[in-house]
Amino acid sequence: MFTGLIEGIGHVRSLQKGGSDWSLGIAAPFDLAKVALGDSIAVNGVCLTVIAKDAVSFTVQVSRETVGVTTMSGIRVGQAVNLERALVLGGRLDGHLVQGHVDTVGQVERLAPQGHSVAIWFRVPAEFGRYIIPKGSIAVDGVSLTVNEVVDGGAVTRFAVNIIPHTSHKTTLAALVAGSLVNVETDLLGRYVERLLATGGWGRPVGLVDEAYLLKRGF
Repeated sequence: MFTGLIEGIGHVRSLQKGGSDWSLGIAAPFDLAKVALGDSIAVNGVCLTVIAKDAVSFTVQVSRETVGVTTMSGIRVGQAVNLERALVLGGRLDGHLVQGHVDTVGQVERLAPQGHSVAIWFRVPAEFGRYIIPKGSIAVDGVSLTVNEVVDGGAVTRFAVNIIPHTSHKTTLAALVAGSLVNVETDLLGRYVERLLATGGWGRPVGLVDEAYLLKRGF
């Protein structure tokens, strides 16, 4: 589990593609003394397992499935990546709960300067739009952000976030341009609520939750 607050920007030092898994060597901007083999680190929002390390870099394993559903398929040596170590029980939660399980790959549609900040519009497949709400939380390349606007239409859902200067300086989001691909993870609470409503909380489907259903139950 992560918070979506990026600890630093790392750089891909090596990339090995072979067999069913890939391995990435990443130069870390933070002290690796307390990072153990088997620990989880989010790389551009993707939860990956540390399989090796030295004083200045670590290696993670990327499954073929992960490559297929995230932007890892296009990662390259030298690329800058957002890094966050897993949340420690009892630590501060200043962002929102992020699993590191990417839902889909989104695409930047446009950027619009707003004072010192930048509004960025993204598009994702419409099937994920129901989990995105105004003022809700969303993780883009591992960065916890607040959704400002949501527009549903056709096969896609569009949403906008505001990037303040601090976020631009501390993450890779400053490098985004129209057409850039990003990892998107929606708020897990929405998925749990949907599942509970669909099953009535006991694993049995309840069908359509409409006005009649709610009135019958005293709402």
